[in-house]
This record gives sequence, structure tokens and C-alpha cells, in this order.
Amino acid sequence: MKVVQRVAKGSFYLILVGVVLGLSAWRAQAWWSWASAPIAQQAPAEPGKRVVLQIPQGTSAQQIGQELETAGLIKSAKAWELWARWLMYQNPEGGFQAGNYDLSTAEPLQRIAEKIWTGEVAQRSFTIPEGWSLRQMAAYFERQGFFKAEEFVMAASQVPVGRYPWLPSNFPHLEGFLYPDTYQIPVGSAITPQQIVQQMLDRFEQVALPIYNQAQGKTQLSLAQWVTLGSIVEKEAVVPSERSLIAGVFTNRLRQGIALGSDPTVEYGLGIQQTKETPLTLAQVKTPSPYNTYINPGLPPTPIASPGVASLKATLEPETTDYLYFVARYDGTHVFSRTLGEHEAAQGSIRDRVDAEAKETQNSSEPKQSAN
Repeated sequence: MKVVQRVAKGSFYLILVGVVLGLSAWRAQAWWSWASAPIAQQAPAEPGKRVVLQIPQGTSAQQIGQELETAGLIKSAKAWELWARWLMYQNPEGGFQAGNYDLSTAEPLQRIAEKIWTGEVAQRSFTIPEGWSLRQMAAYFERQGFFKAEEFVMAASQVPVGRYPWLPSNFPHLEGFLYPDTYQIPVGSAITPQQIVQQMLDRFEQVALPIYNQAQGKTQLSLAQWVTLGSIVEKEAVVPSERSLIAGVFTNRLRQGIALGSDPTVEYGLGIQQTKETPLTLAQVKTPSPYNTYINPGLPPTPIASPGVASLKATLEPETTDYLYFVARYDGTHVFSRTLGEHEAAQGSIRDRVDAEAKETQNSSEPKQSAN
């Protein structure tokens, strides 16, 4: 009888211990679910708030947790410490990385920890469109608050042939070789014009240079000539489907010793940009400049903009054609001609249409007179 009582009593204690342990585990799980959940879950109607948090070099895991809790990004610095220990147990060689981090109250503790552990620092992007010149890039960087325009122009006036031996050593600047693309830079870091230039030259080396290297033996263009002609095609071709045809026209003119007669080269030399309302004048076309391809035969001394891959490829694979001329319609497309007579007729037709549209616009804007 006493044996049975002892067994019953022992079973009771085991059950009691199991219940206590189960409750403790449940409470621990409930606490962890609460502590690691996004702060934004406390106010579902409000979107996650973003905070850029700086983690200086040498900051401990405990200090990071306290900073995160103070910034309102996590609920519990203690939970952070527990998760940090788990990460260090899994990867003893790892550690939290210094930097500026773009964090959100909509992110759980684990995601925030992953960002800082892997060094996923906040990035700021900038985009350089195809066809921009150094002057346009410089003005853009100043507008965006990166640095002064003249600082960028000065940095782009140095041709680092030591680091990039493929660059033309006789060029006065890097026009055409700063690859147009979208770039990422760390938020909060001091970025210099030299770093931007290097980043863009690196991208040219990665993306554009291999295209030229693969075409060696198939083209008579030097690297400098290739980029220069590609930049003219980039500025002339508004409609992508016309790139190869425009490249074919310029290739024909170069082979036959005919001046290229490209408006964008004149604009570049004069530092202006024509529009439908203010086209180039005859005086401007006749103004002497090293970049005036109406006056000077062959290619201009340097590129006039940064061409993209499509224009660079079109320059290497121009469309076979007997066209020698083209004129813009002002809607992005062009009229292509084989003879000077056809070209002049196309110019006259387009001019007449523009004049008629201008007259129609003027008449529609004038007040109508009363019939009385």
C-alpha cells in the first residue's frame, strides 16, 4: 500500500514538474514572439517608420541593442542580446558590422540583426542617363548635393591611364568613358568626385570594354574612335530602332570622306542645345570649332557624351545601307536620303510643316473678332 502511495506521489510530482516546465516554455515562447516582433505591429494602422542608424566601429552587441531600443526599432535590448549570442554561436568568426543602416519599425528583430551582421549598409543611388555629357553630370551632382560641379569637372579632367591602361592617354578629359548607369553609394559616407569617377570607369571596364575587345579584328575603329562615334549615334538616335541605320549612314560618310554634319557635335562645341522652337542657325553651323563636323572632316577630337551599350553595339555593327543623309522630324524619327537633293527636299518639307504648325498655333491663340 505504501509502495502504491509513493508511486502515485512520484507521478504527481513528475506531472507537476512537466506542467511547470511547459508553462515556462510557453511563457518564454510568448515573450520571445512579443520581443522579436516588429514595433509597427503595435500600431497596425501606421506604416513602418524608417530610421538611418549609425553603428560606429568597435560598438559592442550590447551597445547596438541599447541603441536600437532607444531609437524605437526593437522592443527589448535583452532579446537582442540573446539573438546576438545565438548568431555568434552559429558563426564564431562573424560579427556585427559598422556602418549606416536603413532600418524600419516594420522589420522584426531578426531581420534588423541580419542587416547589421552581414553589413547590409544603407545605400543612396544616382542615375546617369545615356547621352549625358560631363557638363550635364557635373550640374546633376551639384543639384543632388554631392559636391560642386567644378569639382567633378576637375576630377573628370584627369585621365588615370596608370589604373586604366586602355584609356586614350592623349585625351584632355574622360568624356564618353564614364559609363551611364544607376550606381549605389553608402548613405552617410563622404563621397568625393574622384570616387564617383572611379566607380563609373570601373563600370565601363566591366560592361563596355569587353564588347570592344570581342570585336577586335572585325572593326577598323580604335577604342577612342569607337566611343566617339558611339556618342554621336547616342545623341542622334532617339528611336532605338534607328540606331544601326544612323550608324550605317555615319559609317558611309566616313568611308567616302564626307563630313559627318552632325548637329549634336556643333551643339557640344558651342555649349548649347537646340530645340524645335530654337533650331541651330546657319551662323552657328558655320562657327569654327574642333567639334564642328560640318566644317571639319572625320570624327571630333573626343566623344561628346556617354553612350550606352545599344549605341556602342550599333557602331560596331552598322546597318548596311546606301543612305548618306538624314534629318530629324522633331518627333524622334528621321527621314533618310541617298542624295543631297533628296535630303534638301526632306529638310524643306519638315521646315514647312513646322512653320505651318507654328502659324496654326498662333492663329488659334489670337482672340476672334466680333462679326458685329
